[in-house]
Amino acid sequence: MDKEYLLKKWLADDLTPSEAKAFEALDDYKAHIKILDDAQFFKASEVSEIVGLEEFYEKINSAPTHSDTTIWYKPLLRVAAIVAIILGVGSFFFFDGDANVGSLASEKISVTLPDESAVVLNAKSNIIYNKRDWNEKREVVLDGEAFFKVTNGSTFDVITNAGKVSVLGTQFNVKNRKGYFEVQCFEGLVNVQYNGDAKNLPAGSTFKVVNGVATSDATSDNEPKWINNISDFKSVPFHEVIQEFERQYDVIFSLENINTSRIFTGGFVHTNIEDGLKSITLPLDLEYKIDSKKHITLYKSKL
Repeated sequence: MDKEYLLKKWLADDLTPSEAKAFEALDDYKAHIKILDDAQFFKASEVSEIVGLEEFYEKINSAPTHSDTTIWYKPLLRVAAIVAIILGVGSFFFFDGDANVGSLASEKISVTLPDESAVVLNAKSNIIYNKRDWNEKREVVLDGEAFFKVTNGSTFDVITNAGKVSVLGTQFNVKNRKGYFEVQCFEGLVNVQYNGDAKNLPAGSTFKVVNGVATSDATSDNEPKWINNISDFKSVPFHEVIQEFERQYDVIFSLENINTSRIFTGGFVHTNIEDGLKSITLPLDLEYKIDSKKHITLYKSKL
């Protein structure tokens, strides 16, 4: 069953017995339950303000102690869980000292870590780090894409499900998406650990793994182009371009007889959807139709 569908049904407390079993089988089931259980500790973001959470927190603290408390308490926790899971918007949630920061589609957010290191999250990306133990262990868990400017100090690790990136003080970008892992070093030296091997990546170098195939390349950029609202690609399958476009514009594509394994080199802007669509369709002789604000159809050009 679709994960997003199950999550929405769970948040609405409307799962059927079969759906409940499917939801419990999800890899991140325990994480969702923890959000619900710990929602009473929900705190406002350090980088963006969410209206109404202080009122929610006050209600939790002033809750009656008699047996009827559960009647209203659980729904409020579920509301907080909805905010925590869906809103994101740079919000911080603290569980055992961990700070969890996430961005939505079409959104980029900046985060300052405890040592003044800076992180910029690309659309639909997430980091987790421990504020309490930061001085002893500078470690960030990344899902998605982020640009790091790390202050000098002890080893700084970025952990992904594809590989590990270690530095002392430098500037680099890490992209960790399904079937895609890329590290670009813009300053200093980066150590990339992937599939049991370690590789030193000097400034001006790129290490990329697409569908298990690793390649190295050079870059003349001083920072990732997405920081300036441009996504660029060099010899990647077209489906990677489609997925990034969906993240940047919060849209969904329907593809009619299109080979998404075709190799694409080019890019698109994040500021004008028509310009962006022309940039990714014209090089491949494709056409597009904007069906609605959230839905776009791509199809082959009729010559």
